[in-house]
Amino acid sequence: MTVTALRRLAYAAVVSLGAMTLTAPAAHAGENAAPKGMPLKDGTLEWGVKQSFRDYVTGPIGGGRIEAADGARQADGGGPFTFTGGTGSYDMTTHAVATTFKGSIRFLGHRKADTSWELDIKLADVKVKTQGTSGSITADVTTAGGATQDDVAIASLDLSAVRPGGGSGGAMTFAKIPARLTADGAKAFKGFYKEGQELDAATLSVKAGGGGDGGGQKEKPQPKPDPGSPAPKSPAPAPASEKPKASTEPAKEKEAPAAPAAPESAATGAIADGNLDWGVKKSFRDYVTGPVAGGKAEVSGGARQSGDGYRFPKGHGSYDASAAALDAAFDGAVRFTGHEGKLDLKLSDLKVKANGTSGTLYADVSAKERSSGKVVDTDDMPLAKLKLPADALKAKDGVVSVRAVPATLTAQGAKAFGDMYKEGQDLDPVDVTVSVDANATLPTSSGTAESTGTGSLAETGADTPTGPLLGAAGALALAGGAAVYATRRRSAARG
Repeated sequence: MTVTALRRLAYAAVVSLGAMTLTAPAAHAGENAAPKGMPLKDGTLEWGVKQSFRDYVTGPIGGGRIEAADGARQADGGGPFTFTGGTGSYDMTTHAVATTFKGSIRFLGHRKADTSWELDIKLADVKVKTQGTSGSITADVTTAGGATQDDVAIASLDLSAVRPGGGSGGAMTFAKIPARLTADGAKAFKGFYKEGQELDAATLSVKAGGGGDGGGQKEKPQPKPDPGSPAPKSPAPAPASEKPKASTEPAKEKEAPAAPAAPESAATGAIADGNLDWGVKKSFRDYVTGPVAGGKAEVSGGARQSGDGYRFPKGHGSYDASAAALDAAFDGAVRFTGHEGKLDLKLSDLKVKANGTSGTLYADVSAKERSSGKVVDTDDMPLAKLKLPADALKAKDGVVSVRAVPATLTAQGAKAFGDMYKEGQDLDPVDVTVSVDANATLPTSSGTAESTGTGSLAETGADTPTGPLLGAAGALALAGGAAVYATRRRSAARG
């Protein structure tokens, strides 16, 4: 077999590698099949671990830095990392890939008085292994004061929807491979992230090495050009056309009840009673009460725990049916404390003002500034923007009830949290139920809506890494919640 033919075969192998099970190489499985082990060289892996974690480590809370060394580099502006010099092999029988990369990254944060770091996590000897549509990223993990754990499976990879693309120098690139934290990865990070947590997507690039055992003769070059076949394999996404139908029908069902629902009881007047159910942000709650912050969430002034969030009772205010407007205030407060008092944030006197499909969630905010330790109180701060469904503010049987209202952080709310979260960040959804008729009865279910995922207030993430503790891994978890910690503004004495 000529060198040229061998290189073509190697290229074909890399193509099928990317396609993984997309196309079992029938053409490659000929009589004098290609080498079972195809060398790979000049590989690169672009992976940021978790953006929210990087932001946390180098932000005002972590107050640290990230060191890329030994062949790894970090993109400008605190971007993802690139691990270089990848070498390995592609098994043309099982279609398995194993690649080892040069480089290490080290996360340092929370400097102690003796100038050492509480948060100290190093990942080195990074490897990517794939077979079929699944794979993993492993690394040697070293944490502050701990021994190095070799080949820890940090992330699981899902290549089922990934299609290979061409790169410079004949490289095959598999972009944005979804990655999730494994059980071993969660342990390595001291449980700050749970198994299944979404991590940054990874991009793998490899080149055929041009060597192997065994080969055929001139029969190979002809089948080899067929590697173009994986390209047609990209499935045509048809289901999208069905979605509009699905969403159209529910809309019609809502319109039907809207006509008869011209409730006589829904008139302009005072709100007799009501409840606001809100969890602030799940990742923030988890961070505050977790092993890193070592804190707690306390309710007062009539508020109580409700599901995974909090219920603020005794709604009062006004309702205008003709204008579809609601102005409701609720009793109670929730206070988050942690880091031995350095984190102290209190939200009280929550209010919801809505008109039509838009609204705002307000609160009196009392927080302790991280830098100065000074308590800052702000009344009626607009914390979140609310997006209500059409006709959501219509009363039925004297009750206005809106569930799972999407809530996003306002610019002022971002400042309240020390700019650790950006304007527009998803918060937990909000439930509002008020009676606009003194004779109406409120539903008894708590119905606190839980966060659907993005992770942490800081997430940026889902996900909030935390400081040192428990091994650097903890830092990961804080990203979502810790971010908020940055704001640490102590709450005022309300409730």
